[in-house]
Amino acid sequence: MTARTQTTLGSQPRAGSSASAFDRRLLQSMMAALPGAGYEVVLWDGSRAGENTGMRVRICDRCALWQVVRNPSLYFGDLYSAGRIEVDGDLVTFLERTYAALDAGRRTGTSPWWKLWTDGEPRPRTISAARKNIEQHYDLGNDFYALWLDVASMQYTCAYFPEPGMPLEAAQRAKMDHVCRKLRLQPGQRVFEAGCGWGGFALHMAREYGVEVHAWNISREQIRFATERARDAGLGDRVIYVEDDYRNMQGECDAFVSVGMLEHVGPENYRALGAVIERCLAPRGLGLIHTIGRNRPEAMNGWIERRIFPGAQPPALSEMMAIFEPRDFSVLDVENLRLHYAETLRHWMARYLAVFDRVQAVRGSGFARAWHLYLAGSVAAFNAGTMQLFQVLFARGGNNKLPATRRHLYE
Repeated sequence: MTARTQTTLGSQPRAGSSASAFDRRLLQSMMAALPGAGYEVVLWDGSRAGENTGMRVRICDRCALWQVVRNPSLYFGDLYSAGRIEVDGDLVTFLERTYAALDAGRRTGTSPWWKLWTDGEPRPRTISAARKNIEQHYDLGNDFYALWLDVASMQYTCAYFPEPGMPLEAAQRAKMDHVCRKLRLQPGQRVFEAGCGWGGFALHMAREYGVEVHAWNISREQIRFATERARDAGLGDRVIYVEDDYRNMQGECDAFVSVGMLEHVGPENYRALGAVIERCLAPRGLGLIHTIGRNRPEAMNGWIERRIFPGAQPPALSEMMAIFEPRDFSVLDVENLRLHYAETLRHWMARYLAVFDRVQAVRGSGFARAWHLYLAGSVAAFNAGTMQLFQVLFARGGNNKLPATRRHLYE
């Protein structure tokens, strides 16, 4: 059984019920907001709108239609997860076409319905709220993530594919080495990591580059997992995992690194993060932030923020400067790995679909379908360019101990 062919859940129209003239007007208005979408939308009684290209979206009941028209950004995900909206065709392609059509509709103003595709403010990101946000996503269970992440290091961030066709494990190792070369890590240095996931990168830095790592994270499940792995690897004396918020980091480090945390921090906390880095980074130290981002300031998709990643808000580069400018940090290098993240997500989704039935059996159809939609939507977003992946290298303004070229990154 595939993710697309699950039994439809939720309320259903009574036998023989027909869409009203109002229902059909709603459908036509919604499709007018998505010019050239390249698919057809069919209601429960066979009423349809859009292009007959072989790709079809089926809305299974009147309430589902009204909800998706009222707030598509939020309710499409809920309705798809419940089986009350089905997509006949490749889910990633459908989402890519929707993003492109939505952008065209917004630019041309062909329909007022595009204004409904907006997202509210994310949940708070205070220290107490941040812990609850992280628990909802990262504490789902290590066994769940182990089903589809790379086995070697459990990296839940963008991999790096310098060679076409690289397996995921090799690409994740290449990502970690790419970051370490940017930071010019040397044996004996001390590294502070903010948001360490399951601890694989900290272990890699200690094992392969001879550094001491202190890593902060507020996910209890991840800290427990990471600490056990460090002990089993014989690195417990060189890798210290701290269950605490990044805002409480103390001490001095030769390198500061954060891979995949900034999207959870929120722009309102960027100056506080900059103050932490200023407090901790040695005069000749280097820092690197690796984060999902956007081309312009914009809120996270409402459904993902509420159902998958509470509190998340990927930044534009202009927003990230609030970390660096007030503290006189110099940005040394900016790299965009957007297409590498699309490839990473394709690997994750293929692995996830291979275990879809197991996830559904344990966690239910709604959960399984939601995560399929989340992964497919992420592939589509990076392919479409609505999401970016930034790596920003920085140092103190007066640090002159810097490489003259980027040669060290690729040799």
